[in-house]
Amino acid sequence: MNFEVLTLFPHSLEPIFESSIIGRAAEKGVISIKCTDIRDYTKDKHRRVDDSPYGGGYGMVMMCQPVVDCIRAVKARCEGTTRVVYMSPQGSLFNQKKAEELKEYDNLILLCGHYEGIDERIIELEVDEELSVGNYVLTGGELPAAIVVDCVSRLIDGVLPAPECYSEESLQNGLLEHPQYTRPRVFEGLAVPEVLLNGDHAKQMAWKQEQSVLRTEKKRPDLIGAKEE
Repeated sequence: MNFEVLTLFPHSLEPIFESSIIGRAAEKGVISIKCTDIRDYTKDKHRRVDDSPYGGGYGMVMMCQPVVDCIRAVKARCEGTTRVVYMSPQGSLFNQKKAEELKEYDNLILLCGHYEGIDERIIELEVDEELSVGNYVLTGGELPAAIVVDCVSRLIDGVLPAPECYSEESLQNGLLEHPQYTRPRVFEGLAVPEVLLNGDHAKQMAWKQEQSVLRTEKKRPDLIGAKEE
């Protein structure tokens, strides 16, 4: 899968995409991630990409020309199915179900806004959907874009060692993940549950399922039944 991140600050994202699991997957060619500087497409000699909003108001708005030209140039080099997503607090809430949907595209173009946002005509002309990572406002769309890349890429075959690495994680099946333990068996008086030590795989799986339900009911009751909706 190919991720294209369109931003005014590509260098802020490169360390994230070059590290850990995502970086190793990109090195192996399982996924590709490119950060494109929107300023490279402005026709202004001062590399300006924003202007004051019509009707007044505080702040600046990203202009149509450089953003639209950037999107179209990136789309032109993409092969296969492509989805253009604008990271915006006005978008629908990004979740695991949406990540599953997005992984089916060959190319995912993530547009990062800044300042007071982008000219509405950019959305009308080139954006397929808007996504938000939460009900709060950030300085720009770079961190939300990184979240989407991280979440979606984990679902791509070959990024993680095995499908079980993500299929049994929190939220993947509509429940939170069961408690996890490692050595030592006892730490400051707290012991690992005996069921995890007895070698009975069936009992261990039953315990994990039970704990997932109990943990979800306690910590995230809003998730109960949400998977079926």
